[in-house]
Amino acid sequence: MRWLLPGGLVLLVLALQWPLWFGEGGWPDVRELRSETAMQEAENQRLRERNRALEAEVRDLREGSAAVEERARRDLGMIREDETFFFIVDEEDEAPGEVPGLMPEDASTGAAPEHFEEDTTIVEDPFDE
Repeated sequence: MRWLLPGGLVLLVLALQWPLWFGEGGWPDVRELRSETAMQEAENQRLRERNRALEAEVRDLREGSAAVEERARRDLGMIREDETFFFIVDEEDEAPGEVPGLMPEDASTGAAPEHFEEDTTIVEDPFDE
């Protein structure tokens, strides 16, 4: 009988502590949520930096023509009327006649190679009346 009260208190404490350590919302869940929170904070910081860069780019495009000109040169390959465009090919790069996407020509005649079939299909304009 003498051990009944202390044993009961120990069982009561264990019963109250069980959800804290092993139940839903216990220490393992808290640790996992902290880890997820840290990862989300890092992602948010990366996105904040990206937004700042985009805001700066938008501001530059609205305020000056230099940013618009830079984008046109970089993205669209545009040049000014008084400029000459030079395309420099490294020795390791393919020759200009071998650029993918362009039709290769026979070097001697300037004609299309034999394996090239010319499409002679006439396509009518649906808006032409």
